[in-house]
Amino acid sequence: MNTEGTTERVLRLLGLLQQRPSWTAGDLAAEQGVTERSVRRDIERLRALGYPVRATAGVGGGYRLGAGTRLPPLLLDDEEATATAISLRLAASSAVAGAGEAAVRALAKLDQVMPPRLRAEVHALQQATDTLVATSVEVDADVLVTLARACRDQVRVRFGYARAAGEEQERTVEPVRMVTTGQRWYLMAWDVDREDWRTFRLDRVRHAEATTWHFRTREHPDPVRYVQDAITTAPYRHHVQVRLRAAADEVRRQVPPQVGRVEDDRDGWCVLFAGGDDLDWLTMHIAALNLETEILEPPELRDAAARLAERLTAISEGPDDQI
Repeated sequence: MNTEGTTERVLRLLGLLQQRPSWTAGDLAAEQGVTERSVRRDIERLRALGYPVRATAGVGGGYRLGAGTRLPPLLLDDEEATATAISLRLAASSAVAGAGEAAVRALAKLDQVMPPRLRAEVHALQQATDTLVATSVEVDADVLVTLARACRDQVRVRFGYARAAGEEQERTVEPVRMVTTGQRWYLMAWDVDREDWRTFRLDRVRHAEATTWHFRTREHPDPVRYVQDAITTAPYRHHVQVRLRAAADEVRRQVPPQVGRVEDDRDGWCVLFAGGDDLDWLTMHIAALNLETEILEPPELRDAAARLAERLTAISEGPDDQI
């Protein structure tokens, strides 16, 4: 039995079924130059692989590729593969909630099996294309793919990292998870040289390269909470906590994840954790939420609230000499 020839024939059959809604056995046999009996055997092989090929009896009946309980592998020609990769690269930097992470996972799978000639076409198309509407920062899709694979395969990664001051440092990390806020991407990883957990903004990562050094994932904090705390409170002079009389989801609609963390509390309240260098600025934004508020910490936030109240009172009353 010629296994290679059978495999090629089954793949050609799958490609035909994906081209149009319905085929008769005779048409499929004619397209492939085989007997209808061979077509029926190949249909059974596709079904065994998980492809839901439906059969309709009678005049005008035939075979069609239906929807199944799971998504089997797709067969893409060169143009379809290129178009899909380009679309995934654009979606990877999308601000649409949930789209970015799914796009990165799919792109990592597609990039791994794509022939080098098609990968070169995708890169050329991406480099020659601009968009009028873009996110505030851009992340190299190749960086996302490299890190996604490294997280999956548990291998160390080396990259250049541009600090806020502008200087670039070489970093070697053991990546655990990528987290996106919708506008920015972050990586939580164990920094090998500093022997501690770190958060990296991926728009500052340059020339990411996976090594052959495999690691065993060590016990680590929750990646989402760790990254959120790292960007909302850790960099700032003041860390504030306030209770708000509202559902957590309601407050999250007003407070972006890169600005503050919101947790459920008892009796219809929630707690907001945020950071800033100016307590007066923080007080103004908390007041703008227009919710019943209880200050938990720091105590100095109460003084800032009193100062804001005095200023607002003075503005509402106007100058003393006003008639």
